[in-house]
Amino acid sequence: MLILILGLVLFLGIHSVRIFAPGFRDIQVVTRGENTWKAIYSVVAAIGLVLIVWGYGIARQDPVVFWIAPSWMSHVTALLMLFSIIFLVVSQFPAGRIKAAVKHPMLLSVKIWAPAHLLVNGDLASILLFGSFLVWAILDRIAIKKRVRAGLATEPAPGPVKWDIAAVLAGGLVYVAFLFYLHRLLFGVAPIPGI
Repeated sequence: MLILILGLVLFLGIHSVRIFAPGFRDIQVVTRGENTWKAIYSVVAAIGLVLIVWGYGIARQDPVVFWIAPSWMSHVTALLMLFSIIFLVVSQFPAGRIKAAVKHPMLLSVKIWAPAHLLVNGDLASILLFGSFLVWAILDRIAIKKRVRAGLATEPAPGPVKWDIAAVLAGGLVYVAFLFYLHRLLFGVAPIPGI
């Protein structure tokens, strides 16, 4: 469990610099240069991600279980994940109407992904993993709202609907790939038993 926690601290910690130490990044960019800061950020995030995957895999071998979800709950999770993946893909496309409406689709994606997975994973490692990401996404959204109100950040303006159509179609394809193949391949678990 310690490896998972260390990974979460590194990954979410480096992603939380703007939340808890907004001036720290700016100082690093000025003193070290933007490329050096991005390299440090990327290395710390990558190490954290590797530790999260490794630690979660170890913790799943001997789980501390708090609840077991009914089998039908996997269908609820699968439905929620359709929206989560679409919002994730929307975040990678230029702004259309969806991106402008939800403002920060990647954070919304995480805020759907985490509780969706908590519905079907009642073990301690999952609570730590998904719960930590959920708390981080909520805190990050609050911090962004404060920066926007202070004039330090902007939110996306509406763009052409073609980007919404492209993102929804691409998100749907990614969703189908995960539902029928990638989730089992990457994580060793079928999202819906029997598929």
